[in-house]
Amino acid sequence: MKRRCGLWSQPRSLRGRFTIASLAFLAAGLVLAAAASIAATYMVLIGQMDDSLKASQKHLAHTTLSADGLRQLCTLADLLESGRTGTGDSAVSEAFQQELFIVLDQRGRPAGVCQDESAPVSAEQRRLAEALPDPARLARTGDAATVKSGSKEYRVVAIRLPDGSFVVKGMRLSGVQHAIGKLLIVEAAVGVVLLALLATGSLTAARRRLSPLEDMVETASAISEGDLSRRIGAARHGSTEVEQLSTALNAMLQQIETALTESGRATAQMRQFLADASHELRTPLASVRGYLQLYEKGMLDADEQDRALSRVSAEALRMSRLVDELLALARLDDRPALTFRPVDLRGPVRDAAADLAAQQPERPLILLLPEAAAPFPDALGDEAGLRQVVGNLLGNVRVHTPAGSPVTVEVTADGPHVLLRIADTGPGLAPEDAARAFDRFFRAAPDRARDTGGAGLGMSIVQAVVQAHHGTVTLDTSPGTGLTVRVRLPAAKAAAAVVEAAPSAPGVPVASRSG
Repeated sequence: MKRRCGLWSQPRSLRGRFTIASLAFLAAGLVLAAAASIAATYMVLIGQMDDSLKASQKHLAHTTLSADGLRQLCTLADLLESGRTGTGDSAVSEAFQQELFIVLDQRGRPAGVCQDESAPVSAEQRRLAEALPDPARLARTGDAATVKSGSKEYRVVAIRLPDGSFVVKGMRLSGVQHAIGKLLIVEAAVGVVLLALLATGSLTAARRRLSPLEDMVETASAISEGDLSRRIGAARHGSTEVEQLSTALNAMLQQIETALTESGRATAQMRQFLADASHELRTPLASVRGYLQLYEKGMLDADEQDRALSRVSAEALRMSRLVDELLALARLDDRPALTFRPVDLRGPVRDAAADLAAQQPERPLILLLPEAAAPFPDALGDEAGLRQVVGNLLGNVRVHTPAGSPVTVEVTADGPHVLLRIADTGPGLAPEDAARAFDRFFRAAPDRARDTGGAGLGMSIVQAVVQAHHGTVTLDTSPGTGLTVRVRLPAAKAAAAVVEAAPSAPGVPVASRSG
């Protein structure tokens, strides 16, 4: 069952780590962006405030008014404004108070701006005047400075008048701080929203992109429980790398399944092989032991003793032949390093045909071989092994077909291969028997084969030798139509094959045909 883990329920999961890392990077970026934005906004606002203060400073610096002249000007402006409006409020004094316009005497003490005390020094102005570090140095540099008075901050400039007094103009920073606070709140809210959206999007995307990995885990669990046929399905939302990983894992799983299946089949074949070998050896050993016991107990007369010795010799020969065949198969199973060289297959075929003709002179035997003078490709292989192949095939014909049935042996060139074809007109094999013809110890007629001494290893040896030569062996048979065996072996060189009647071996009739 698939396990779906959340971001916080299992933070060690790959999806959780990926999402947390994305959130951390975005949060760091938002913090840096917010800090840069706030710093830039603060610098812009402070710059605008400094520009305004320095403009006033410049205008005052171009005048020749003293502190007394400034007071007289303030009184005159206040009287003119009062006469026009009919009220006692002073617009100029209010403006001075909003911008914190302060006049300092030569000792740096605050003084009233107007002679009639219509704009007295306020407590805020006094606190600011006391907080000023050095009005003379501030006036000399001409720069704006930030001054903190109590819980408030101001941006101020100072101008020295001709009589030695100072004019200080300041602006409160509370407005700038308020604007920066609002900007911080807005950016924090936007950052929280962006983080929430990123977390949701990252979890969704990670779940879609990493779902193939969870399928891999599920498949691996199923395989560990014994289901070797399970494979990783195609990912609908996976990346290219995940698809490549899935393909590679499926290929590896297929190889593992094939290897385990082959291993199981090989183990089963080995068990069957040992059982069959034990059975084949037990039968002649039982016969030998029985005859020997009868001989030791004196229960055989002279004629029976001769017969018993003949049977003991036959069974010993049968066991020797069986052991030789088992050793040959064992060597072939070990895949020995054979020494391949060009072999003219016509020679082993003529020799095996001569042996068959000597054993069964009454059997019609037809050889279709290229003439000796014609160019013909040699087979690339081990001559002893190839002689064993031809001998086993003709031995099967001798044992399993009637002595009067014809047999045809043909050697031709087949492209880059040399083809050996042996066809008989015997009873043939049923399809189910033909499918098992190369199995070890298989005999289509066990009773008759045991009488003739066959153990069912001849065709297995043929297949093993041919495969060791990188060739192929096939059967073509059906009940009542005989059996045709085709062996294809790699040719040592290419040449045109002219199939004609070969010189007859002793006792072997030869038929010919044009190639």
